[in-house]
Amino acid sequence: MLQFHRAATGALACVATLLLSACAAPPMGGKQVIASPDAPAAIGPYSQAIRHGSTLYLAGQIPIDPKTNQVNTGSIEEQTRLVLDNLKAVLAANGMTLDDVVLTHVFMKDLNDFAKMNAVYATYFKDKPPARATVQVARLPRDVAVEISAVAAR
Repeated sequence: MLQFHRAATGALACVATLLLSACAAPPMGGKQVIASPDAPAAIGPYSQAIRHGSTLYLAGQIPIDPKTNQVNTGSIEEQTRLVLDNLKAVLAANGMTLDDVVLTHVFMKDLNDFAKMNAVYATYFKDKPPARATVQVARLPRDVAVEISAVAAR
């Protein structure tokens, strides 16, 4: 009887361990792909975002309309709005908002459009805006005027 009790206790311990490990959250150090159907699919070998621990690294978004998969070639203001809306969609897929963004990188085709881009950007980041770097580049994917990447954290 004592032997049966030990075996049963051991088996129950194994079952409990399996159940606990199956229900446990993924390890904080692991990397997880985050994707949203409400943002354009990646157009290359990259992910829309990667979560590592409590930090979310968002790939650069360009002004592609996720509903039509067409590039918006409108004004810099229109392009900036669409880029930021796409970033919001990817953030939402991870339960985050623009308030969680701590860093952005803005890549522009022409820094002469900076004031116009910045005016739109300011409407998305009203309170405690993230740190930011803005640079002019020779060319962006699909010849768009702006691309923005971000890092968000909780």
